[in-house]
Amino acid sequence: MDIKIYSGSILPGDVSGNTAFATYDTEVSYLTASANTSNWVASRLGFPVMDVELQNSQIFDCFEEAISEYAAQVNRFNIRENLLNARGEATTTDLTHKNIIPNQGNIVKLSKQYGVEAGSGGNVDWRTGHITTSTGSDGYWNQTYDLDLQAVFSQSVSGTDIEIKRVFHQQTPASARRHDPRMGTGTSLSSFGWGSSLAGSSYLSLPLYDDLLRIQQVEFSDTVRRSMYSFELVNNKLRIHPTPTSAFKMYFQYIETDDRDTLITEAKVSDFSNIGYFNMTFGAINTPGRQWIKKYTLALAKTVLGSVRGKFGSIPIPGSETSMDGDTLRSEGASEQELLISSLREDLEAASKRNMMERENEINTFQQEMLNKAPLNIYIG
Repeated sequence: MDIKIYSGSILPGDVSGNTAFATYDTEVSYLTASANTSNWVASRLGFPVMDVELQNSQIFDCFEEAISEYAAQVNRFNIRENLLNARGEATTTDLTHKNIIPNQGNIVKLSKQYGVEAGSGGNVDWRTGHITTSTGSDGYWNQTYDLDLQAVFSQSVSGTDIEIKRVFHQQTPASARRHDPRMGTGTSLSSFGWGSSLAGSSYLSLPLYDDLLRIQQVEFSDTVRRSMYSFELVNNKLRIHPTPTSAFKMYFQYIETDDRDTLITEAKVSDFSNIGYFNMTFGAINTPGRQWIKKYTLALAKTVLGSVRGKFGSIPIPGSETSMDGDTLRSEGASEQELLISSLREDLEAASKRNMMERENEINTFQQEMLNKAPLNIYIG
């Protein structure tokens, strides 16, 4: 069987339709680069002094794979750098060759679970319910209410566990009851230093913190010297203090625990596997990147050619035989691939956000040290 091998110059028109995946075949710059690189690879492998036992399409495939490997290494690095900011984006959003501007969106999303518990946000609804208090002679025990039996909820919670988040059971703040700007002075205010002045007229002559300190004093006095409103919540039993003197509705806020445990899913970027980094545009790859691709193409071609020549340990020649260099080519190709990938990863890591910031900080520090050593001009006006 006559198998055609590389026999001379390759033209750009020979490339299109003869690659394994046709990933970049629509780019004119790629077709030209593929043809030129294939001729360069053949030259580096010994042509025309020696035959290169590879078909044209095999060299094209090596070039295509080299571009894809370069894109994969760069994209993996970019995914690691930008995944937090890209979470929640549409999976079809193409981030390849794009500058990702950092944002706080996903950090806020991560903190939503704390907002649910603190009552300051989150994605779980707080609902409202109430109990109707009652009066009676047996005050202490009479003020224990079974929420399962006596509570009225804003919506049915049959068969659903709830968690009480807030109980609205407190009296009007002491400062509001005793220090009303619309009222005159009273004997009860004398012990707090307000006996000789009206609250409304003292704002101009006293700093605001003076009022705040006095208000705090009133609050502490009420807390320590008087019986304060309080409640106990054990399991589904709510006990309130002090004993109400009249019946009223006491409200509370609650969440359904099933809402907290519900898994929220979105058809958006979620992890390493579906973030929108795709095949690169060859024309957008800069000169250092193209040089890496050429060298990696040569390393791949050495591996393939080594595998071909390795099928024959030696070939006969007139009066003797000669050994093939298949094992050597395979070893060199594998070693060069490893070194090239290692070098690319080091370059990418050096350009990471963290390392760039550290480098910028070092530059600023050195510049400041240099400026500190420069004599300062003294101007006399």
